[in-house]
Amino acid sequence: MQGRELVGRNIRRIRVDQNISQERLAFDSGVDRSYLGGIERGEENPTVDVLDRIAGILAIEIRELFESVDDIEISSGLPRGRKKSD
Repeated sequence: MQGRELVGRNIRRIRVDQNISQERLAFDSGVDRSYLGGIERGEENPTVDVLDRIAGILAIEIRELFESVDDIEISSGLPRGRKKSD
């Protein structure tokens, strides 16, 4: 597995486990949602600063983004779509 794919899978796994939407994580970490999606798909090559901000929002050590996920099943994710406004 390539490094970008490994980091992206870990971000997605941890984000979904914490029930955080991609949009919320992107906003809170100061990156565009489509860029975060690209990171999670292994298409983007984020800087250490971006990974540090994402790790901070997820309340994890940055090293956890580089741990092997070969045996870990990744959830299908959160429900699609935005929350309805009142």
